[in-house]
Amino acid sequence: MSDGAQTGEETEESGGTGGSIGPSVAAGGRELTPGVAMLATAVAVISIVVGALLAGVSLTGHVFGAWKSPGPLSTGLVGAAMLGVSPGLLMIGRARVWEEVRTLVLPLAIVLVGLLTVTLLNAGTLQAAQGGSLVLVLFSLGWIAVLGVLGVFAVVCVAWQYLRPAVPLQGRTAPLPGWTKPLLAVLGSAWFGIGAGLLAVPRFWAGFVPWSLNRPDAQALGVWAVALGVGVLGALAEDDLSRIRPALLALPGAAIGVAVVLGVRAADVDWTSGPGLSLITMVGGLLLAGVTGRRLASRRPALRP
Repeated sequence: MSDGAQTGEETEESGGTGGSIGPSVAAGGRELTPGVAMLATAVAVISIVVGALLAGVSLTGHVFGAWKSPGPLSTGLVGAAMLGVSPGLLMIGRARVWEEVRTLVLPLAIVLVGLLTVTLLNAGTLQAAQGGSLVLVLFSLGWIAVLGVLGVFAVVCVAWQYLRPAVPLQGRTAPLPGWTKPLLAVLGSAWFGIGAGLLAVPRFWAGFVPWSLNRPDAQALGVWAVALGVGVLGALAEDDLSRIRPALLALPGAAIGVAVVLGVRAADVDWTSGPGLSLITMVGGLLLAGVTGRRLASRRPALRP
C-alpha cells in the first residue's frame, strides 16, 4: 500500500467521521481508560430512564422523587437535566484521550457525588423515612443505592485516569474565538455562584428561586448548577473546540430539557420577578453556548496530529 493511501486511512481514523471525536493519542494527552467510558455509558442509560420518569411525571403535575417536595417542578428539572446530558455522555465512548471528555466527566462526578451527599444529608425527608407509597419508598431506596455505586465508581475512575501517563499536548488546534470568552466566563460564574449558594445556604438562596422548594430541592438544584458552571468554565479553560465536543452536545440538551419542563409548568414560576428573568437568561445562555460551539466546531476541518 502506498504512503498516500496510508495517510488517507490515518486521517479517517483520527479525524472527522471515524471513531474519534477530536485529536488522537498521538497528539498527546492521557489515553482514556475503559472505566470512564463504561461509567459514562452506564450513567447515560440510567439517566434516560430515570430522567424521563422524573420529568414525565412532573409534567403531569404530580410529585415524584426520592424525597418529599412541595411541588413537581424541582424534581422535574433534575430529571430534564439528566435526560438532556445523556447524548453527550454516550459520545464519550468514542473519545481516545482524557482531554476530549474531562469538561463533561468532571461535572458528571460532581453530580453523582453531590446528589449522593445531598440525599444522605437530608435523609429525614426521603420517601422511605416519611412513609410514602410503596413505589416512592422503593424508588428512594434505589436512588441511594444507585447513586452510591455510581458515585464511588466515578471517584475511582477519575483517580485512575489521572494515574495514567500523560504525553504533553501539542498546543490548541481550534481555539475559542476571543469574543466568546467573556460571555462564557459570565455564564459559567453565574451558574457556579448560584449553585454554590444553594448548596451552602439553601434556606437563604432558595428565596432567589422563583418557585416553591424545600432544602433537598434547593441543594439538588445547587449540585446541578455547580456542575453546569464547572462545565462552562472548564470549556473556557480548555480553549479548544476539539476537546469539548461531548460537552457541546450536553449543554444544549440540558437547556432544552429544562426549557420544556419550565414551559409546561410555567404557572408554577414567578416570571415577573428578577430571578425569573435571570433564569431565562441563564438557560438561554446554555443553549446559545452549545449551539454556537457546535457550529464553530463543524466549520473546522478534520483534525490530525
